[in-house]
Amino acid sequence: MSQKRAYQDGCAVAHALDIIGDRWAMPIMRELMLGPRRFTDLRAGLPGISANMLTQRLADLEAASILIRRRLPPPAASQIYELTDWGRESEILFQILGRWACRSPTMEPGKPMSQASVILSMRTMIDRSRIGDLNATIGLRFGEETFRATFQDGDVHIDRGDLTGADVVISGDQNALVAVLYGGARYDDMADALSIEGDRALADRFASLFPLPPKAPSTYGAD
Repeated sequence: MSQKRAYQDGCAVAHALDIIGDRWAMPIMRELMLGPRRFTDLRAGLPGISANMLTQRLADLEAASILIRRRLPPPAASQIYELTDWGRESEILFQILGRWACRSPTMEPGKPMSQASVILSMRTMIDRSRIGDLNATIGLRFGEETFRATFQDGDVHIDRGDLTGADVVISGDQNALVAVLYGGARYDDMADALSIEGDRALADRFASLFPLPPKAPSTYGAD
């Protein structure tokens, strides 16, 4: 950790900002929250980052014990990055920050989100009081990546997984699904970017489980 950017403050929050407050640090952690990724995977999920910046931030996060790197055995033999157990504990930070920030009166909707970001947003924004007696599995396919949302006994688990046995599978552009979940669009509005196989009523119910909290009032320019 570079001393020139340290706060030199005994507060634990200041220390947290020392280790993850640099630009791109938390988005990199977000991309690793669902499991190990290769360098090229991280570049794909973070199109705005340069290769040099990504290399530097990975080194910083490794030095802080937030992630580790290891090489897969043959025949893959590629290097991957993954969060440590302590690094994965930071998901609660993403959830709290995500719920707080989406109330921002200046947040502009419609900006692209990575696949990992969309899945983490669902884990954050789902309203468990709306799950009720739902016992079902919703499959999500974004490109070559597949995910499962499993609802059982009033709770839900959303993570990477195959689509075997899913009651409905929603496939296509993850940002089109974001428009349905959070933007008020209907599946029919996104028919050119999303397809639904299986129980359409279940897909509709799934889309109703992610209400956004109300926006904070804007005070900018107020008298």
